[in-house]
Amino acid sequence: MSAHQNFQVDRNKAYKGINIFNKGRNFNKKTKSERLMEGIAVWGSFYRSNPQRFVSEYLGINLKLFQCILLYMMMHNHYFMYLASRGQGKTFLTSIFCCVRAILFPETKIIIASGTKGQAREVIEKIDDMRKNSENLAREISDLKTSSNDPKVEFHNGSWIKIVASNDGARSKRANLLIVDEFRMVDFQIISKVLRKFLTAPRSPRYLQKDEYAHLTERNKEIYLSSCWYKVHWSYNRFLTYYKSMMDGSSYFVCGLPYQLAIKERLLMEDQVKDEMSEDDFDEVGWSMEMEALWFGESEKAYFKFEDLEKNRKLSSPLYPLDYYQLLRDSSFKPDPKAPGEIRLLSCDIATMEGTDNDASVYSVLKLVPVSKGRSYERHVVYMESIVGGHTQTQSTRIRQLYEDFNCDYIVLDTQNVGLAIFDLLSQPLFDKERAKEYEPLNCINDEKMQARCVYTSAPKVIYSIKGNASLNSKIAITMKDALKRGKLKLLMHENDGKEVLKSIKGYENLPTETQSQLILPYAQATALINEMINLEGETNPDTGQVKLKEPRSKRKDKYSSVSYGNHIASELERDLNKNSETADDDDLVYY
Repeated sequence: MSAHQNFQVDRNKAYKGINIFNKGRNFNKKTKSERLMEGIAVWGSFYRSNPQRFVSEYLGINLKLFQCILLYMMMHNHYFMYLASRGQGKTFLTSIFCCVRAILFPETKIIIASGTKGQAREVIEKIDDMRKNSENLAREISDLKTSSNDPKVEFHNGSWIKIVASNDGARSKRANLLIVDEFRMVDFQIISKVLRKFLTAPRSPRYLQKDEYAHLTERNKEIYLSSCWYKVHWSYNRFLTYYKSMMDGSSYFVCGLPYQLAIKERLLMEDQVKDEMSEDDFDEVGWSMEMEALWFGESEKAYFKFEDLEKNRKLSSPLYPLDYYQLLRDSSFKPDPKAPGEIRLLSCDIATMEGTDNDASVYSVLKLVPVSKGRSYERHVVYMESIVGGHTQTQSTRIRQLYEDFNCDYIVLDTQNVGLAIFDLLSQPLFDKERAKEYEPLNCINDEKMQARCVYTSAPKVIYSIKGNASLNSKIAITMKDALKRGKLKLLMHENDGKEVLKSIKGYENLPTETQSQLILPYAQATALINEMINLEGETNPDTGQVKLKEPRSKRKDKYSSVSYGNHIASELERDLNKNSETADDDDLVYY
């Protein structure tokens, strides 16, 4: 029997019970107060069994069929996991269930946690919106605060909803219902040792003090919400645990609903989905997890492992081109000055033709931060942007703009094929129509033949030329893997965390959505880089020991190429730091 049929049967039974109750008792012999309380008891039982009816009939909120089923399962299972694609109204449904539970079960303590406190606060904000259109909901609420300091909802019947941070500081709280939104973003140790410990005591209505009602003690509930993620992550094993328990008949429920459902229910526009899927920088892996509700498992041949990449997402703030800093007037939102000994690289993988498998030019900015007494560099990938197609003149101008904006010391340039034309334009005076500025010519630093192409002998030698071949490509791949293993290459944190950083900047939340997305993009680019890299399969030539990378799924590796070129030059610069040393220290790169 389907879940929809289940709650229809429960509804019919409840209606039948109400009729029997009415026929079997003489209401005329009871006082008005007794009749009222008995009626409330019957309807309370009915609505507890059928929360979707309560939402419709009492709160006056219309739900889609799939939302009715999910709400029913939330109410009737102790453990609930919902893996949702974007556009399904996950926060909206969570907010509704919190209100239903709080109203129908007086003195219920509800705690909401998430990867970030601001994200969990969205549930409170959604309830604030809903009560404006539901008079009954507004009457149930005694106090509601959406401030970042103490967001909460309090009900006249003693129930409350509060937000906690997902860290050790949240200890000693108590709850009957725990909701963890985007649970994959929360450390599993925090969930198991902090958040789940909130559920130590069940709700204790006074009737439970009577022996005849002792068997009616209620179980506390746990609800976990997220999109899918990588199979190597702990959240996938948690999903499997829920699935097995559900199939064994325990009070567990788990489901994953893809984007097609949101389109069918008119919560997501089909044209919008098609447009996103047709974009040249479409992230197939990210789409599979976020929109198709599918867990992604890297290939056994994957050269770069997700764990190595994810552990290096340590950077909280990107650097931006100079014009970005004009968008906000917060004095804290300004370019970082260079630290002593810091070197900045603009690393470029070049493409010019649209419509090919690898047709995006990618420009990455790496900060090389001295460590180990100045004898080694940490590589911080602080910015990345991509351009699909583009005339060589346009790309050359953009490279010069970024070189100036980020106060870079060197340009790392792929000078094979079309990249050679970019070098030729950079090696002569270049006029920027957009900024009404002429840039001086630049020359190559590491290749005499490339130097000879520049007729301006006094041009600064700041361009590192990369000409890929089997040997160099293998060396670059090994160097990149080594840097990740050693934790020397740092990436920006996940975009959800990055959004919280941006929200702390005065004026950010008042910006247009398109501008906000523009500021979040560097975080999203880091995610796209990871998804691209875990798709690269490595093959080692048994004769030469050289590594060859293939891209069987996404058919792209432009972001990898851009960052790995910069990482390769960072290693060369490290050797310059240590070339006069008699012995290399522990941070020197070892090829293996």
